[in-house]
Amino acid sequence: RLYDVKRGEILIDGVDIRRLEKGYLRRHIAIVSQDPFLFAGTIKDNITLWEDIPEERLKMAVEVSNLGILLEKREKGLLTEVGERGEGLSTGEKQLITIARALAFDCSIIIFDEATSSIDPETEHLIQEALWKVMEGRTTLIIAHRLSTIKRVGRIFVIHRGRIVEEGTHRELIERKGIYESLYRLQELRE
Repeated sequence: RLYDVKRGEILIDGVDIRRLEKGYLRRHIAIVSQDPFLFAGTIKDNITLWEDIPEERLKMAVEVSNLGILLEKREKGLLTEVGERGEGLSTGEKQLITIARALAFDCSIIIFDEATSSIDPETEHLIQEALWKVMEGRTTLIIAHRLSTIKRVGRIFVIHRGRIVEEGTHRELIERKGIYESLYRLQELRE
């Protein structure tokens, strides 16, 4: 929580977030962004943040996030050294590491903020596969301009000029022939 809302409220499990300690929020909310922040250290350090995460949970996080597929190409695997801000890794690898981190810490809320916007199609596919696995039993918010990323989600909100102007499933929004449908068709033509 960087600042408190001025109108309305944001609830987590029925509790206003202004009543929750910032430490609690940080432990339960993870963000996977288009520019993930990593630290100098090993890939394992960047997943565990130097905390004592049980080995089984770490293995599960690497597997479910699809990071293991990319680690197979690296001789040292989880012990591969990375520079400050993830120097030496692709954007996709950085994003998969942050997904693995969210799983290792068992975050109940995960926010994907343009997580597939600047990566190659192969890694995008790995991230999308991981995303569907990660959503199980968690609250997941996906912010995306690439609409193929959100086709399978339960609810889509279209925000235009700061307001929600459409809401529904992918199919419902396509049938309404509004802003979402127009943007989706345009993106289909470009791909």
